[in-house]
Amino acid sequence: MKGWDADMSLKSLILPQLVAYKTSERRYLAKRKRFEHRRQKAGAPHLVEFFHDVSDPYSQLLATVLAEFQARYDVTIKVWHISPPTDAFVPERQKLADYAILDATRLAAKADIDFQVKKIPSAVFQQSTSSENLNADARLARLGHYLGGTLYYGGEWYWGLDRLHYLEDRLTELGVSRQEGLAPIFLPPAVAETSGGVKRPNKPVIDFFLSFRSPYTAIVADRVAALADAYDADLRLRFVLPMVMRNLPLPKAKREYILPDTAREARRIGVPFGKICDPVGRPVERGYSLLPWAIEQGRGMDYVRVFLNNVWAKGVDANSNSGMRRIVEGAGLDWRVARQILGNDDWRDEAEANRLEMMSLGVWGVPSFKIGETVTWGQDRLWLIEDELKKTG
Repeated sequence: MKGWDADMSLKSLILPQLVAYKTSERRYLAKRKRFEHRRQKAGAPHLVEFFHDVSDPYSQLLATVLAEFQARYDVTIKVWHISPPTDAFVPERQKLADYAILDATRLAAKADIDFQVKKIPSAVFQQSTSSENLNADARLARLGHYLGGTLYYGGEWYWGLDRLHYLEDRLTELGVSRQEGLAPIFLPPAVAETSGGVKRPNKPVIDFFLSFRSPYTAIVADRVAALADAYDADLRLRFVLPMVMRNLPLPKAKREYILPDTAREARRIGVPFGKICDPVGRPVERGYSLLPWAIEQGRGMDYVRVFLNNVWAKGVDANSNSGMRRIVEGAGLDWRVARQILGNDDWRDEAEANRLEMMSLGVWGVPSFKIGETVTWGQDRLWLIEDELKKTG
């Protein structure tokens, strides 16, 4: 056991520094600079590759703005028609199909785009053996992605309408915009800039489905708390086991996309992120063992925020007692009490009940949110929850 602890200590000292460098803006910008140098030297055009799964609502929505995008920027667009993702990347295929229709329709309405999903059976494309289709799938895999509705330029991925603004900013910086001063085609709205303005006798309730091992949960927690405070809403913390601890696959391509995308989003919204001590396994369990107690003490959201900030932005090892003490005391809780209950299994039934309810709502990943009858998934859909809060008066 002593040797194992030493290994964990070494890991917690070295890996957070390596990941911080990997996700840093400095490295991000250096990679861009190297790519543009090679492109210019080769005399190559600004090539944007669009991976289009015609059965995918997000692909369909992105396709509707490509003509406008092409008119704005001096780029060459190459369209690849790809197959739907394999089961390894889509553990809940039917849930995804149903949710994507709803979510893409909501996103189009928010962006004021006239759009209607075309329902095309994915099986038609899964069975395709055309050379074009196979070449497109191979190209997508070779570049390291797994989904349609994605744009690729110069080593970076832009998934869906609500990541397009990153590519627009990049192309504008490169001087290939055909017009000056244009706002992005769609910029995800900020939230909680103004409040409902009143204290409510019947507070709305936001169910916040979360995981301590989710980087997207880590960068949304502060905004969720601010949103609830701004609109005098109660937050109900619905913690679930991470996907990989529920025996759901997390292929390398998926991992490789999620981390830089989270870092990019964190930089945009001004949230610390990147110095990571991965809490998968025992650290998550230790964290959850204290969460019901923290909720009872009225410090549940404080504890969630501090835990996530420490492991995802400060490289704190939640597998160590010193790390957990830092988290507990940072949340305003008593470490002397906490250490007596740390590591219990009393939370497991609640976590499973939360998972079952989340699945029954048509979502299967975190962060997800529910207010009234409205359910949404993703840190980039918090605006939908604010829209619902505004309706409650």
